[in-house]
Amino acid sequence: MSAHPLVEIKGLKVYFPLAHGEVVRAVDGVDLRIHAGEAVGLVGESGSGKSTLARALLRLLPLTAGEVWFDGRPLHRLPEREMRPLRAQMQIVFQDPMASLNPRMRVGAILAEPLEVHRIARGRQAWEQAGRLLERVGLSREHLHRYPHEFSGGQRQRICIARAIATQPRLLVADEPTSALDLSIRAQIHRLLRELQEELNMAILFVTHDLHAVRQVCSRVEVMYLGKIVECAPVQRLFTEPAHPYTRTLLDAVLEPMPSQARRPRRLPTGDAPTATRVPTGCRFHTRCPIAQERCREEEPELREVGKGHRAACFYPLSGGTG
Repeated sequence: MSAHPLVEIKGLKVYFPLAHGEVVRAVDGVDLRIHAGEAVGLVGESGSGKSTLARALLRLLPLTAGEVWFDGRPLHRLPEREMRPLRAQMQIVFQDPMASLNPRMRVGAILAEPLEVHRIARGRQAWEQAGRLLERVGLSREHLHRYPHEFSGGQRQRICIARAIATQPRLLVADEPTSALDLSIRAQIHRLLRELQEELNMAILFVTHDLHAVRQVCSRVEVMYLGKIVECAPVQRLFTEPAHPYTRTLLDAVLEPMPSQARRPRRLPTGDAPTATRVPTGCRFHTRCPIAQERCREEEPELREVGKGHRAACFYPLSGGTG
């Protein structure tokens, strides 16, 4: 792994103003690094800011504050004309494949479009490459002449993945790419993403609330709560030794217990979940945390080392993951 990250986010904030002076603090001071060829999972409940962070990374949303660096280039300062050549190196797969595909275009035209926009191939050559892309994601060249509505949900997501890798990107953001698919199809898509990541030496930011998917795709996990990263660790360590009480509650909320959960009591969060318009003082999780103390209500903890490659934003991290 390179000493220099492919992606580096520093102090990123994304706020959305509302009426009456209120502000949604969707992302509220996040630092994140992704190295070339690394698959990083970004997990958390709905409303934690995962998708906002992913879109801000790609400059699909304006930044309120902070920095985003891609291969040493400051994306947060680049004008759009300088961003366009870089977009071939940064691609995204969205949650709903049907909403991501133009229903009036044949699949061949959909896949040829990024090749032509970025001047990689044109005309018949672009269609030839489109056929190879379809085969790479497990479909057939015969599908080039069909429209999106003629495919199943899993097939449409394969088409979206084929379009995303058409430019051979160095970074792929997968934003809940399998949440709308059946369980058996999810596993196939996860396996495909892993294969493509290794084949293309492509970094992946995998945004999801599906903890099982993280195990299948990623090597490292970042846990997000109410706009902040609260824990980061290698996948196996996070599942066997969660240090932050919020991470523990996410694991305990999985309906089918994982092997590491089978012999321990479950701890589900108490109290009402706060919103990004009214962020609690101190630790953001203290209103729901079963082990919160007075310090947690007054001071905001920073990420600190609790093990090798393992950091948590907690004054009282769980000992050995057992709590």
